Amino acid sequence: MYAFIAYRVRDREEAEDLTSEVFHDALARISQFEWQGLPFAAWLFRIASNAIADRWQRNAKRREVPVDDLEEAGADDGTERRAMLSQLVEGLPRDQRLVIVRRFVGQRSIAEIATELGRTEGAVKQLQFRALHSLRMRMRSTYE
Repeated sequence: MYAFIAYRVRDREEAEDLTSEVFHDALARISQFEWQGLPFAAWLFRIASNAIADRWQRNAKRREVPVDDLEEAGADDGTERRAMLSQLVEGLPRDQRLVIVRRFVGQRSIAEIATELGRTEGAVKQLQFRALHSLRMRMRSTYE
């Protein structure tokens, strides 16, 4: 579990904290575990994936700078768009947000994401499609 997390966060202390958090959460929710034909480790990987995504989101919120502040600082249009896109991603439904973050920030494959989330590759592709469509529509409406 540590190797799985360390590969994704690239920070030893953060990986250790997240690994501890994963096992703490797993023990706290062990009574909720239901055998669904998947290995027990898949359940742990799902908890780990969610913990990584949650940590990333908390860190992203701390780094978030209001677009008005960027304009006053003379930021270029690309920086403003990235800030806006980050805020739009935060507004996506949880499953769509997890797929987008894992796919484009974590640079994970569809197969890896499907395994982590315990879903089919087709389901992950559909979540990605819907999320990207939603982001495109929101970006268009913002710039019209």
